[in-house]
Amino acid sequence: MKSQNVFAALIEPLQRAVAEEGYTAPTPIQHQAIPHLLEGRDLLGCAQTGTGKTAAFTLPLLQELTLTKRTAPGGRPRALILTPTRELAAQIGDSIKTYGRHVQVTHTVIFGGVGQNPQVQAMRRGLDVVVATPGRLLDLMAQGHIHLDQIELFILDEADRMLDMGFIPSVRKVIAKLPRKRHSLFFSATMPPVVAELAKELLHDPVQITIDPGRPTVERIAQKLMFVDKENKDELLIDLIADHNMDKVIVFTRTKHGADKVVRRLVQAGINSAAIHGNKSQTARTTALHNFKTGKLRAMVATDIAARGLDVDGITHVVNYDLPEEPETYVHRIGRTARAGTGGDAVSFCAARERDWLRDIEKLIRKPIPVDRSHSYHSETARLATGAEARPEPKARQGGQRRSSGPSLHGASRSGGQTRAPRPAHKGGSFSPGRRSQHR
Repeated sequence: MKSQNVFAALIEPLQRAVAEEGYTAPTPIQHQAIPHLLEGRDLLGCAQTGTGKTAAFTLPLLQELTLTKRTAPGGRPRALILTPTRELAAQIGDSIKTYGRHVQVTHTVIFGGVGQNPQVQAMRRGLDVVVATPGRLLDLMAQGHIHLDQIELFILDEADRMLDMGFIPSVRKVIAKLPRKRHSLFFSATMPPVVAELAKELLHDPVQITIDPGRPTVERIAQKLMFVDKENKDELLIDLIADHNMDKVIVFTRTKHGADKVVRRLVQAGINSAAIHGNKSQTARTTALHNFKTGKLRAMVATDIAARGLDVDGITHVVNYDLPEEPETYVHRIGRTARAGTGGDAVSFCAARERDWLRDIEKLIRKPIPVDRSHSYHSETARLATGAEARPEPKARQGGQRRSSGPSLHGASRSGGQTRAPRPAHKGGSFSPGRRSQHR
């Protein structure tokens, strides 16, 4: 099927919504996935965020539910999308709202950190689609507010992130409550053994789609490395944001305390910014993300909770204030810029004790990151650090996280990205209906 015909296979209301968002051609994952999903095939997709996978399952989901319209009874949704973080759940909910504006498909988003009463009330009214994080979903199931015995479509998104966050046992509990006859989709950026085994259990004769394997570097991103002593990182960051064309920048730190400290220094320097991390209330996180999206904040400082799934238009720069402990996380972080075929810049600070992490990152991306020595805080000590003096300080694991194994499939598809008209557009992807697999 030619790529320009993939969207043409959608029903007219969905085609209209896609056109209104300014998209003219599908991304590779949409081109490959949509035809199979419209036929009802189970799908195993290996793709990172930014490839258009959300739309790749949202559009077919909306089409299937529209063509097989039936009233969902209270507390018994027809479709479930399970995702690891609140931010990603909210973004998927936005995608459903955007692409479903001309069809009669109801949905809600369920996650923790906020009161459950509005979520319970929404479920009682009867909904077609529930987008949920595992913890709150299991809580509402245990209380009898949600039953999964009438699920027709099940989508598990970012399965490897579920593993990293210790959610796989919870995911298995959810899957155990699903009916055998269902249409299932499974997405993961990497395929460590535990995740691969889960996919095997969940899917029946799936179509397998891999986007850009073995190319872990995001193509359209200009990467730069700055060696700097730890005590000078704040001043270097302030100089960069103040003196350069950083219109919308996301800054990544290793710790929650570090994120708050950086925000205080930026605000003192007159740079509007806010932090987003796990200790922030859901209201604070939602407000910060909204203000960042709308341009009220020039900088958002985040821990790695935002490295996966965060999809904000127009991020011009990513700054790694602290290098990540896991080299794969570097790829996730810098992938927040250069979305939908645009360019972007990633600047990474490296102190002496981060040199081992830098070596791991450059080994993963298979090339050295260009060094900028022109800034006022360049540190030869950090650049030349080796052995014990370069060994990073140990960091306590949080939330049962563990390092994922297996090959990295975080390659970007910027060169084959979704083509859209000049007007700003919301990104997404498509999913389709068709025959449901019989799980035995």
